[in-house]
Amino acid sequence: MDQYDLIVIGGGAGGLTVASGAASLGAKVALIEKSGLLGGDCLHFGCVPSKAFIEAAKEVATIRNSSAFGFETKGSVDMKKIRQRVQDAVQHIQAHDDPDRFLQLGVDIYFGAAEFLDPHTILVEKEDRITGKRIVVATGSSPLIPDIEGLQDVGYHTNETIFEVDELPRRVIFIGGGPIGLELAQAFSHLGAEAVVIEKHSGILRKEDQEIRERATDILKKDIKFIFEADINRVSEQNGQKVIHYTQDGAEQTIEGDLLFVATGRKPGTALLNLEAACVEVDERGFIQVNDQLRTNHAHIFAIGDVNGRYPFTHAAGMEGKLVVQNAVFGLKRNVSYNKLPWTTYTTPEIFHIGLTEEEAKEQDLSYKVYRKTLDEVDRFVADHRTDGMVKIITDSKGKILGAHAIGSGAGDWMQPVIFAMEKGSKIGALSNMVYPYPNHAAAVQQTADLYWREKLFDGVLPVISKKYVELFR
Repeated sequence: MDQYDLIVIGGGAGGLTVASGAASLGAKVALIEKSGLLGGDCLHFGCVPSKAFIEAAKEVATIRNSSAFGFETKGSVDMKKIRQRVQDAVQHIQAHDDPDRFLQLGVDIYFGAAEFLDPHTILVEKEDRITGKRIVVATGSSPLIPDIEGLQDVGYHTNETIFEVDELPRRVIFIGGGPIGLELAQAFSHLGAEAVVIEKHSGILRKEDQEIRERATDILKKDIKFIFEADINRVSEQNGQKVIHYTQDGAEQTIEGDLLFVATGRKPGTALLNLEAACVEVDERGFIQVNDQLRTNHAHIFAIGDVNGRYPFTHAAGMEGKLVVQNAVFGLKRNVSYNKLPWTTYTTPEIFHIGLTEEEAKEQDLSYKVYRKTLDEVDRFVADHRTDGMVKIITDSKGKILGAHAIGSGAGDWMQPVIFAMEKGSKIGALSNMVYPYPNHAAAVQQTADLYWREKLFDGVLPVISKKYVELFR
């Protein structure tokens, strides 16, 4: 039975970060991946294919809207070509996660399902038994399918199957209005389908700042029909159409479409792990419980990425992976912090989030200030005719950035200076003092930060003192 310093279960973003990092530092590492392909959900079903799909849809929408320049367009989208576009992107990036790269680093790769036999022993594909001094579980998550009557009978799509569609539907119905559902609903709308989102809550994007959320909702309503506060009773099929039976405001209603997408959350990838044999504790949803060092109730077993139920982002898994390399390989006891973890929702326009929302600042009874700028005040966005959006930066009374939020074209890119400022502990004034090439999109950040100096320098006592100085000495 082979023995390892570290066993990594799961070949996605987090697992690959740990395996490559630990092996590079001299640890003997085993990497187990049940699918037969490295890269994880992000590469094959999530981030990469969805962004390729969204970008293709945006290009189609641009062509459809070209009448403003005198063009006329006709015809419909060839979904087979969209599908190939997505596959090409996946295959290109897949080369970066080629097993040979990790083999050259000294990582032993096992393809097959892994299960615990005890806290240190793993059985791979019912054949290979290996032991590890330390074990990292990075098995990700998969779509959570709700228990709705008739759903299994009518056929539906999730992010694991939607990119295989090769005919454009007339109407797509999305059950759930989370980020995945919103991104893809809008993309289908851009491709020419009617998109409908059925949401049990009264609104969408509940983790976002309220101002951003309200503005995003107004913008998205141009592309998506929303049915809020709806309880789905059952699903049926009639004449090839999926029929959703739901209750709204006490009345039973129906809506039909030719494609159904389920976007009701995620479940942890723990079903096959036999965690009971290792006595690893999970919460009521099945996510592995970890402390701030990302250790489970067994100090030598760690869990990172979606499977621990904290933040379901590829970059969060990568961040956690880097920390676990330090804690697992060197025995450090460093704690993870999500205070400066950003995320972007890739709708059009994009929605950026880092740190506290204004509502959270109020709940924590913090003394805070808000600086905001709308994009119709930023020259580059005016020139681009993409003025839908705003920037909002929240600080404490001394200018320390507590949170920052934006909605706008490419916001996930041009808000990066705020992430750097928060990481370095810089105050909002530092964002104003930077030099930004004119005209660029990041000027939205600069102009928002300029408001801090305007308030500090020109709305206080300084102008009075300055005026007196000029009168007396200049």
